[in-house]
Amino acid sequence: MFFGEDRHEKMVQVILADEVDERRKRLDELAPLQQGDFEGLFEAMEGLPVTIRLLDPPLHEFLPDPDELPEGPQQDRARSLQEVNPMLGTRGVRLGLLYPEIYEMQVRAMMLAAKAVRDRTGEMPHLEVMIPLVDYERELDLMRDHIERIAHEEGMEHPADYTIGTMIELPRACFLADRIAEEADFFSFGTNDLTQTALGFSRDDIEGKILARYIDLKIFDRSPFETIDAPGVGQMLRMGAWLGRKTKPDIKLGVCGEHGGDPDSIDFFHHSGIDYVSCSPYRVPVARVAAAQAAVRAAAG
Repeated sequence: MFFGEDRHEKMVQVILADEVDERRKRLDELAPLQQGDFEGLFEAMEGLPVTIRLLDPPLHEFLPDPDELPEGPQQDRARSLQEVNPMLGTRGVRLGLLYPEIYEMQVRAMMLAAKAVRDRTGEMPHLEVMIPLVDYERELDLMRDHIERIAHEEGMEHPADYTIGTMIELPRACFLADRIAEEADFFSFGTNDLTQTALGFSRDDIEGKILARYIDLKIFDRSPFETIDAPGVGQMLRMGAWLGRKTKPDIKLGVCGEHGGDPDSIDFFHHSGIDYVSCSPYRVPVARVAAAQAAVRAAAG
């Protein structure tokens, strides 16, 4: 949504702005584009649930190489945003807390989009706001208050008009899912990042440097990013699901990531109390068949 030709440069200017007022000014240029994106999603889904994940990637991903920028404040700002390990750095909810004006723009845009679609169609879209990379329950508490304030300003009320959930993609979040569930209407287990943080493997590096040798040595028979590591990562997911439902029995639980399109992983998720899986579009047919087979086997057994 931010890499399109009509918006990437605007996003760059948002990130390179040193002052909040300047950042808000630049975000105002992006807001109508975001609202248009969300309206298109709501209309295409025709009343089905639409889960919108707030900005997740680290900000430097949107920027050119600092050496490509002219010397001065913008180059200095770009250099300051570089991180050695950005996947474990300033991303997800951390962005929302450090730069709340970015999430404010997104939330306001989705609320306005939902109302616009309701006014056109007569039906309120089923909006689910997802906050990524939550580690501490206080992070979610703060973001929930922020979202509810903005929504209230736009005449939207929780939970009648929208729900709020989080991605569970860090080990701590699995271990403390009962506390996190107090502030969440749903969980989406982000198994790609959960696998990275649980196993200490980088999904960008493992295939070229580790995977073949580990398969030869029979440490595992398939990449843990291809099929869920049931004894390790899977057990953390099951713990998170159990703890979440201990606090909130009706909490909706899903899985987001490539594991959501793997038949073996889907069978594991079905027996772990997961309600749904999300995967790449081309894997949806396989996922639907695998989910049906898992349900049939469970009913027969």
